[in-house]
Amino acid sequence: MNIAEIDLNVLVVFDAMHQHLSVTRAGQALGLSQPAMSAALAKLRAQLGDPLFVRTGHGMRPTPRALQLVDPVKRILETVRADILLQPAFDPATAQRSFTVITPDIGELVFVPKILAYNQRHAPGVTIHSVAISSPGAGEALASGEADLAIGYFPDLAKPGFYQQRLFRNSFVCVVRADHPRIQDHPTLDQFLAESHAVVRPAGRTHLYERFLESQNIRRSVRAELAHFASLLTIITTSDLIATVPRDIAHVFAGLAPIRLVDPPLQPPAFHLKQHWHERVHADAANVWLRKLVRDLFHD
Repeated sequence: MNIAEIDLNVLVVFDAMHQHLSVTRAGQALGLSQPAMSAALAKLRAQLGDPLFVRTGHGMRPTPRALQLVDPVKRILETVRADILLQPAFDPATAQRSFTVITPDIGELVFVPKILAYNQRHAPGVTIHSVAISSPGAGEALASGEADLAIGYFPDLAKPGFYQQRLFRNSFVCVVRADHPRIQDHPTLDQFLAESHAVVRPAGRTHLYERFLESQNIRRSVRAELAHFASLLTIITTSDLIATVPRDIAHVFAGLAPIRLVDPPLQPPAFHLKQHWHERVHADAANVWLRKLVRDLFHD
């Protein structure tokens, strides 16, 4: 007999009949009427080619074929219940799991430290692997399972097949060393343009502030072009250069070195940082836990 011809629901009927040895009681256990249970039992007998349960002077009794099937059927049903129907749980306190998170280097400074600090206390076996992937490649990495989550500014991921959740609103601010000789808290546009600037241009990503100045036909005197935000702090604290950066990273810098945050004379529209994930992991218990953690830590 071809397994494709077998209705696996009849195994549930068989198990109930073996437990109760009564069509009526077995049907009640399964929520079936007696006619429906009788029809299901007839189908089971036809598929297996054996009466399976027969009436005797002492009630219904299993045939030798039915007795042979008792243990295999129980194993099959238990496998279905435990491995297929039961939703897998994720216990961060005991889990040994690595998550790959797509975020630019600015995200490694803003997001990763707080996630690691939480995990050290509450999820000691969870590892975070941070990778920097450009926006077009981020979608492919999430869809293939190469990455579990993307955190940051990824407008290209606002498309079918992906979910997103807003975390917080961000804007831009200038950073200068604390004792900068000329820049005060509210520089004018002329003062801003008279200074020399440091600019971060990560590979594969466009800085929103750069794009905004280009749209306004404004050019600055750029003396340092960097690939990573992590390099910027030392340069700012040891020179008179000024840098315009997202406010979240500016606050991280301010906690690490003697710098001042200064309002820029031109402010582009605010933007939102989000977390993104692919629909294939939307219901995955481990991914659900990670997303909830990120939201709890960073949602404004």
